[in-house]
Amino acid sequence: MGTLNSRTITIAIERSHKEIYEFVHNPENFPKWVTSFCLSARKSGDDWIMETTEGPMSIRFEERNNFGVLDHYVRFASGEEIMNPVRVIPNGSGSVVIFTLYQMPDISDERFNTDSGMVENDLNTLKSILEK
Repeated sequence: MGTLNSRTITIAIERSHKEIYEFVHNPENFPKWVTSFCLSARKSGDDWIMETTEGPMSIRFEERNNFGVLDHYVRFASGEEIMNPVRVIPNGSGSVVIFTLYQMPDISDERFNTDSGMVENDLNTLKSILEK
């Protein structure tokens, strides 16, 4: 597999990077802000399982860190796993969340555009929740 097409989506949120990090790092919060496809999330042993519009998926984060790295891996029922690079960085009185979406080889340009819109909507939902 060569280099994948990617799109980076950013949003400014008027909350500290630490508060955003803690909220996003908790999979229990996914149904609150990843409303484009996450219906629920539950702990199952050492794993987190999300019930989604596309069936169950597991999710795991990189180790907790002080650098704002929120990279997470999503494993589909098929066993395929993708990594979603996410960063939260301080920006003045708030923060910027940066999400990089990869276009997997079997995803059409149309679907990639749809997925990009879903990520943008989810980040807007995150902003709306955290700025209340």
